[in-house]
Amino acid sequence: MTSYKCLLGMVRNAASFALARNVDAQSIKAVDTNAIRVEWNDFVRAVGETVSAFGNKDNDQILAYFGNGVFNYGSAFEDTWSTLQKFVNQTRHSVRTPLLTVLLEGAVASGKTAIAAKLAAESDFPFVRMITPDNMIGHSDSTRCGTLLKVFMDSYKSPMSIIFINDIERIIEYTPVGQRFSNSVLQTLLILLKKVPPSPCRLLVVATTSISHLLEDLQLTQAFNHVSHVSLIQNAKEYKAILTEYGDGLSASTIDSVSKALNEKPIAIKELLMILEMVRAENINNLSAITADDFLACAQQVGF
Repeated sequence: MTSYKCLLGMVRNAASFALARNVDAQSIKAVDTNAIRVEWNDFVRAVGETVSAFGNKDNDQILAYFGNGVFNYGSAFEDTWSTLQKFVNQTRHSVRTPLLTVLLEGAVASGKTAIAAKLAAESDFPFVRMITPDNMIGHSDSTRCGTLLKVFMDSYKSPMSIIFINDIERIIEYTPVGQRFSNSVLQTLLILLKKVPPSPCRLLVVATTSISHLLEDLQLTQAFNHVSHVSLIQNAKEYKAILTEYGDGLSASTIDSVSKALNEKPIAIKELLMILEMVRAENINNLSAITADDFLACAQQVGF
């Protein structure tokens, strides 16, 4: 029924475009209805409008969240990414699991958002939506609840959907001091995360948080089917893989020395890339001259 309604709406849009091409609003002449034909370009425009109004309209915003790419730096990343891919495939093929919810948790700047965004963008689902705190700045609790409800209700109109909720603790306005939060928004989320979509719809929800342990008392962490940990970069092999991938201009010996010096010192991938860009900016005219000492000095300056 949902697919039928979407198709019907697209055909009506195409017909309206064809009519608009043949009707002059400024003329009083009668319209020759036999001359009106729906052409291929009318359907192309109709499909474009249907996607903009219903489908992956958040795509550009989602792509921006992993503009620097998502790099496979080792087994820890492979485990996380493989698990997420399995959930996408399960949502796509299994009729017995119409709802899957995954919470990506890890330290700030560990790459959770980039991983979730890449997963959403590459899922190829007909309906993809992103819910972010910055889109709710200044909104009342009732407006936030309404926004959440609309996104989930809209997802039920598609045979396969993925909803990406970034920084879920910000969505509920959680504050650790006194453990303050919006109870109405929390309760809305708890209900929606458990609400099974109507048949034959299937929905995958992927959310991110940096404080999953603090959300346990709110029963929010437990509301997800699966909690997946995104680990920090913490051994020489992972350091070397990332610096080799992103450290254009750095010599192999510098990369080796830095990787060995930082071995067993956990760091978030975004912090590592920030340090890399700092040292590159200071040596913009001679990247090959960057030494391990230069890199470690920048790391120390930012408190690492």
